Amino acid sequence: MFSSDFEHIATQPFLTLLVLLSPATLRHSHAPLPEDNEGQSMGYLSRILLLTQLLTLHHIWGEQTCPGFLCKDGGCVAQSALCDNTPDCRDGSDELEDTCGLRHCKKDEFACSSSRCVSLRFRCDGTDDCGDGSDEASCQNCTADFFLCERTGSCVARAKLCDGRPDCPDGQDEGADACPSGQHPAPHTCSISEFSCGDGQCMPHSWRCDHSPDCADARDEDDCDQNECLVNNGGCSHLCVDQPMGFLCDCPAGMRLVHDSQCEEIDMCLDSDVCNQLCVHVNGTFSCDCHEGYLMSPRTGECKAKGDVAQLVLSSSEGVRRVNTAGMEYREMAAHLLGPGPMAALTANRTVYWARPGQGSIYRISMDGKPLEPVLLLKGHGAVLGLAVDWIHELLYWTNADTHSIDVARLDVSAQRLLIGGLAMPTGVAVEPLLGFLFWAEGGSSPRIERAGLDGEGRLPLITSAIWNPVAISLDMPRRLLYWVDSGMRTISRVGFDGQHRKTVVESNGYLDRPFGLAVFEGHVYWSEQDTHSICSADKHNGSLFRVILPNIASPGGLVLIHPVLQPKGPAVCGNNGGVCLYECEPDLFSGTSSPSFTCIPPKGSSGDDVDDTVVSHTLPGPALSDTTSAGILSLIVVLSVLLAGVVLWWWREECRPSRTLDLQDFSLKESQDPLIQAPARGMEVCPVKDTLLKLDLDHY
Repeated sequence: MFSSDFEHIATQPFLTLLVLLSPATLRHSHAPLPEDNEGQSMGYLSRILLLTQLLTLHHIWGEQTCPGFLCKDGGCVAQSALCDNTPDCRDGSDELEDTCGLRHCKKDEFACSSSRCVSLRFRCDGTDDCGDGSDEASCQNCTADFFLCERTGSCVARAKLCDGRPDCPDGQDEGADACPSGQHPAPHTCSISEFSCGDGQCMPHSWRCDHSPDCADARDEDDCDQNECLVNNGGCSHLCVDQPMGFLCDCPAGMRLVHDSQCEEIDMCLDSDVCNQLCVHVNGTFSCDCHEGYLMSPRTGECKAKGDVAQLVLSSSEGVRRVNTAGMEYREMAAHLLGPGPMAALTANRTVYWARPGQGSIYRISMDGKPLEPVLLLKGHGAVLGLAVDWIHELLYWTNADTHSIDVARLDVSAQRLLIGGLAMPTGVAVEPLLGFLFWAEGGSSPRIERAGLDGEGRLPLITSAIWNPVAISLDMPRRLLYWVDSGMRTISRVGFDGQHRKTVVESNGYLDRPFGLAVFEGHVYWSEQDTHSICSADKHNGSLFRVILPNIASPGGLVLIHPVLQPKGPAVCGNNGGVCLYECEPDLFSGTSSPSFTCIPPKGSSGDDVDDTVVSHTLPGPALSDTTSAGILSLIVVLSVLLAGVVLWWWREECRPSRTLDLQDFSLKESQDPLIQAPARGMEVCPVKDTLLKLDLDHY
């Protein structure tokens, strides 16, 4: 045998023995003998001796069959070829998970589904570098205004690069490759749920001590044997659980963890979305009901508004038009008001407000009768991107992208003012005057959704993360939910008025690439989409029942729904103390001598000295009941009422018991012993409360 064949012999010993013992092999390996008995004997003897030698060699090779890695199919490869991302065994057993274990790629590498590690630069580059296509899966087509996070394939607005806050999960948008030399991140204070790196970057506390440095200076992996829960509770809102390496945030019973560190109450009604409006959750079962002004459909369980079908008014480059929610009765309102501008409405007098895009002009349009000449209300107020009407206090709110503010005016435009300034890129705006809330959305470098009072005070951020470019917002008042459409994420989402219970309800389906307007009514969400030139709707809970209401709309813009139930009358919160006025709430927004506010005033015509105009505490009814508290209170009231009625009846019978001699002509009752009731004249003994109590007695029997 040649030395170059040794490896093959070593890896296939039995096959080699058979080859060596074959007559052809023996003829080549031993000289032929004379054909006599002695020669035949010597030939057999030589074969036996050769077999003995080969068996000895096989025994030796059996102890050391393969100097490298023995493949499962019997092959042998060099040890250096083991787990090198290239299968060298014919069956690939040198790269299997049970051989190499779970593969951990470096921080600048992408972990393929095939266990291969490739450079992050190869992620979403249009080429299959993993061999299984996993490096090109879930890639978004980031436009020129966005930056690609290579590890996840997500897009981040370029305005957020090097702003001191990591938006890519691995902080790539704040790394040295993304930030030009000499460009320093803007100073920023990390929140309580974040960890501050040595260079000022903020990382989620959950990334600390995870055996993977996330800070540029690896500071997040220092001092990992300490109890992080002792410092700011580890950034956890409720429970912090220390671990041998790092820590975990946890929540009490009845709450769940969101964003790794915050807890929110579990609302089974909102989570399950089984009800359109009111929901009672008792022992795992749900009971649905509707608010005043709605009727429940026995077929679908949806709360349908009483009265006429709602009208959907929309703007476009062909004018302002309207159509009912069924997609029928498509009519023109103002043909010469051209452009996809924002819209709002005052239902009480069927008036629509529209802003001309890019010019800052706001018009008023009547919905009754023939198309009327629009009335110009305000002119030259910058780029108006959102409109909202406060129907209780008769105010008009709008966002101004030029002045980066939210402005307010009386509906008769007799006064106006800048209400909230210093905003990045305000877009949508909405109001809930019964609760005293003003909502708005911001795009730009710090996209968010916030809430404040109608006077602009008491600001509260509702959404600050996982939001790119919110272009419009709308309210579902019966359930106290805010909906927004995000053109960057191509989604429609919702959140509670308190910032909890966030949920994405509609995801990109080819009709969310360039949304503009948004509205919510009954069980559906409506939006306009400029790429497909359409008005669409879907189920407000989960995005099902999608349909195109109106196709072929030239540059569709803002939407507004018209129906009386969308602007209900009732007691409204006055100011930020949560109280309701006994008489009237007057907005003090335009005096210019003091900060904007809402003040309770006495009724007109009174002097005010003898009238109590204080604010009374008032809690408006919630949109849902999540337990049996209300039912228990109601039952207690009923029981107490019955007991009280029984006591009154007993007292009346005792106090007004007839005399022993009773006939129809001589009806006499015992005199009342109540000192507050004067005795009647003699000769006429009657019960002074007879009429009232007799009626009560008859009602109960």
